[in-house]
Amino acid sequence: MKISSSFSSFVNSFSRVSIFVIYAWFGLLKILQLSPAIELVEQMHNMMLPFIPFNSFYPILGLIEIIIGIMFLVPRATKLAVVALLLHMVVTMLPLILLPGVTWSGFLVPTLAGQYIIKNLAIIALALNIYKEDAA
Repeated sequence: MKISSSFSSFVNSFSRVSIFVIYAWFGLLKILQLSPAIELVEQMHNMMLPFIPFNSFYPILGLIEIIIGIMFLVPRATKLAVVALLLHMVVTMLPLILLPGVTWSGFLVPTLAGQYIIKNLAIIALALNIYKEDAA
């Protein structure tokens, strides 16, 4: 079954706005120091970037997330947006390996934090689909 071009265009736009909302919202929560992820991010920060003060790093991370979200609203920035998102996601997935006590409660049984991280696979798939659609 062929999907109409107007529906395809709607899906692409909805996908872009969805990624923007997620990234801008979560980034803003970091800037405002209201994100529930602060403890997890701080643990990762202390392992990987202890030479950068966390109170400087955390709002900058939030700003980077907002910028990634905004880039998805600009079709000409899609390639850069996808690359930035993928780099961000690599780092976001690291707690599954580096902080197993926080992200796993048993073998293949994620904690709530682990589930929060694993669901990012759907965001990655969405971003790659946006890129695929733009390249077509």
